[in-house]
Amino acid sequence: MYAISLGDDGAELRPLEPWQAEEFLAHVDRGREFIGQHNALPDVVTDLASSRAFLQAYAEKAAADAGRLHGIWTDGELVGAVLFRRMDVEQGIAEAGCWLEPSAVGKGLVTRAVRVIIDWAVEERGIHRVEWVVSAANGPSIAVARRLGMTKDGVLRESYPYRGKRHDEEIWSVLAPEWRAGKQAS
Repeated sequence: MYAISLGDDGAELRPLEPWQAEEFLAHVDRGREFIGQHNALPDVVTDLASSRAFLQAYAEKAAADAGRLHGIWTDGELVGAVLFRRMDVEQGIAEAGCWLEPSAVGKGLVTRAVRVIIDWAVEERGIHRVEWVVSAANGPSIAVARRLGMTKDGVLRESYPYRGKRHDEEIWSVLAPEWRAGKQAS
């Protein structure tokens, strides 16, 4: 397995795989209420079997070149993840996403980790458009989209039923030429 450094603070990005189901479940349990504010993951990963199934589904996506899941570790502890929920190399489109447990918030981990996976998708896999779909009520995630140089494409009104209520979703994106120009500028 490989690890990619996310900076001088010792944070690193690594693939999340089915054999890590216990560690993944412990991570979800630590952040269950916080993560569940805007993300259905805690409703999906509820026990060891569902944790393993979730990780196996992403292993199968990775094998099919249709998605990826990477964990964020700090001081040897899994504290969050970034992913491509879907990736269509032929069409050149991918949808990125993330979550963190509360102990990892405010350290720039998601922004740094998503930069790594977007750069890989654009430069290695030829992805032209990376999308970020976010609850309109999730200010921190919207701030990540802005820091990544994404453009708000629009709002899908009441498009996402979650925990008994319909929510608006914002669609943000960055195109490969914009991504490359942003890297050169910084």
